[in-house]
Amino acid sequence: MEAADGARPRVLVVGAGLAGLGAAQRLSSSRAFPHLRLLESTGRAGGRVCSQRFGSEVVEMGAHWIHGPSKENPVFQLASDYGLLEEEAMSEENQQIEVGGHPLLPAVFYSNAGRVLSPELVEGVRNLFSTLLDQTREFLHVPQVSVPSVGEYLRKEIAQQVKEWTDDDETKWLKLAVLNTYFKLECCVSGTHSMDHVALGPFGEYAMLPGLDCTFPGGYGGLPDCMLTSLPKESVLFHKPVTVVRWGGSYREESQEGRTFPVQVECENGERFLADHVIITVPLGFLKEHHETFIDPPLPPRKADAIRQLGFGTNNKIFLEFEQPFWPPDCQLIEVVWEDESPLVEAGTDLQDSWFRKLTVFLVLQPPERYGHVLCGFIAGKESEYMETLSDDEVLMALTDVIRRLTGNPHLAPPKKVMRSQWHSAPYTRGSYSYVAVGSSGDDIDALAQPLPEDAADPRLLQVLFAGEATHRTFYSTTHGALLSGWREADRLLSLYDTSEPHQHKPRL
Repeated sequence: MEAADGARPRVLVVGAGLAGLGAAQRLSSSRAFPHLRLLESTGRAGGRVCSQRFGSEVVEMGAHWIHGPSKENPVFQLASDYGLLEEEAMSEENQQIEVGGHPLLPAVFYSNAGRVLSPELVEGVRNLFSTLLDQTREFLHVPQVSVPSVGEYLRKEIAQQVKEWTDDDETKWLKLAVLNTYFKLECCVSGTHSMDHVALGPFGEYAMLPGLDCTFPGGYGGLPDCMLTSLPKESVLFHKPVTVVRWGGSYREESQEGRTFPVQVECENGERFLADHVIITVPLGFLKEHHETFIDPPLPPRKADAIRQLGFGTNNKIFLEFEQPFWPPDCQLIEVVWEDESPLVEAGTDLQDSWFRKLTVFLVLQPPERYGHVLCGFIAGKESEYMETLSDDEVLMALTDVIRRLTGNPHLAPPKKVMRSQWHSAPYTRGSYSYVAVGSSGDDIDALAQPLPEDAADPRLLQVLFAGEATHRTFYSTTHGALLSGWREADRLLSLYDTSEPHQHKPRL
């Protein structure tokens, strides 16, 4: 099949994150799509994959790990093909490890009372939380759940467990405080302000792949850079923020041929691009804010409802560099416990005075011979968004105070350098990644992924297609979910056209 007038189809891809790059790479490998354009709002490719310099080294402002680096993971396979990973990460042994996420790193638990908590106490609490969290994934096909959210289920179960504890009161409170730290950590994992916002029923639909999570020694940004170089240079246009995608029309090109196209994409600078098909890969956070004006005619009610109902939160990082480490030499993870907090007691809402309490874990960047003494802190939710409104000096001052309290050393030298991400403030992102919120389900993810026009009886070819991590039902929030969604939509277009050639799904290296 060819475009309506017999010419080769013209395709636009909006957004040069992994979904957009994946779709463009797939399409550019077929002779059926010589007229391909990739429009990116910023001056770089990668989207929420964002490697930046911090001193002399590269750190990850966005995606950090390949989750589940194994044969089933296309990000891992692509990174391996490009030679971006270390030998250990690519070993068969590493790919077969079933850890259900991150491996346990050598950690130290500091409390705000200036003491280091007993590893035995922490391990017992961690095992309890892990067991309860595993239970939340068992409600996937249950017709009716007793409570709507993961957070409420966990609290209900913890309240029952506490009744059976035989510890003294101080130990009970300490165990609850540690549990609260794990609640906050899970908010970072899920990209949400509170686990009360995460739907219990669909929680088990998220799928984890085997393999020990790994990183890119030269930076995650090497992957989109390599993908970009495989595309025709003239096909990628930066600094082209799209303001509206018009579809279902008849737009005539001002040229000798005078072709008409059903899609017109307009940019902030007034530039217009005509196409037969457009693949929209912008983040769900952007769609939440702009979908009513971004797509014209408006989205069908079912798709608009899906955008409103699905969750999209903020998870930021704060990098701190120290002259000397205050942590032990073998420590790779610092976790923070506030002894006056409990998951069974409602937290305060004064962001100005307590935003830093949501910062529960610091990753020690390894090895120190390469990075120096650098911590990477993770913070999610409204507190994370409030942090973005502060200056670097204000963040540095607040965290210096926190670390002095944790160590019990009021004279500890402050970090000599700070850098943080600000994903909620980023105008074309408006957050970090998606989750299935209370009131939504995996069906909403499928509805978001449905191309336009939706009616199978409509004689018009597909015009508007949707990709991005929030459109993948089982791998939402991940880079591999994003890449797979881009491939899915490229394949959808490839299936419309007789290419008279086998699909070359492996990208040019």
